[in-house]
Amino acid sequence: MKISVTIPTFNRAALILEALESVLKQTVAVDEIIIVDDGSDDDTAAVLQKYKDSIRIVCQENKGVSAARNRGIAEAKYEWVAFLDSDDLWQVNKIKRQKEVLHGHADSEICYTDEEWRKDGKWKNQKLIHQKFSGWIYPQCLPRCIISPSSVLLHRSVFKAVGLFDESLPVCEDYDLWLRVASRFPVLYLPERLIVKRAGSWAQLSQNHSLDRYRIIALQKILDSGTLQYDDEKKTMEMLAEKCRVYSLGCRKHNRQEEAEWAEAVLAKFGNKL
Repeated sequence: MKISVTIPTFNRAALILEALESVLKQTVAVDEIIIVDDGSDDDTAAVLQKYKDSIRIVCQENKGVSAARNRGIAEAKYEWVAFLDSDDLWQVNKIKRQKEVLHGHADSEICYTDEEWRKDGKWKNQKLIHQKFSGWIYPQCLPRCIISPSSVLLHRSVFKAVGLFDESLPVCEDYDLWLRVASRFPVLYLPERLIVKRAGSWAQLSQNHSLDRYRIIALQKILDSGTLQYDDEKKTMEMLAEKCRVYSLGCRKHNRQEEAEWAEAVLAKFGNKL
């Protein structure tokens, strides 16, 4: 099993080296490290120079995290692909443990792990709603994204079946992709905290967008695709209706009438099928 890891980054010179070091320190090495610099105008290029013999740096104009991840996938030489966001970290045995568990489940094409959360350096508890599951987990993926891209190791045949990250989505692009994946593939879960998800003073995309708006868009997309089995389609419509109602109420409460009407129109479109 040979593995390419792709690390998208944009203006995170202060963080990218820590992420990269967590890959280089793996007890079982990956076979290729691709950093996609998504149009950074800080010191990213300079700080990466001392690693130039160990990594491949791909530069592009700023197109967003989905385009950066997709570029990394396109550039990857090997059949197994892993991701690491530039503000996350891998524990030193992350790849070793995933290789071991996938060796014992030869029919699995995607594996993800549990995660540790830190904010401003302090450990944070996860809630029950963030519980993770293994197998045919599509229903559990509907309320929110439970699969962190930084935890995933998957075979590129998965992308051939379901497509890549949707570059039109500024956020929830991972939620959108994992819905497509979980509706078509069983997902192997390794219940070990093998990545560290960090939050701090740096900018994060989720701070600037309404997540539920883009979850609604992702739910519409997969319903319109016509690929869901009956039970999954029914559960998806129920979740879409719930999210539309909650989003509409919130928008009206905060005088965002146009957004409320948009959610209500989506609900009307699918409501007669419930």
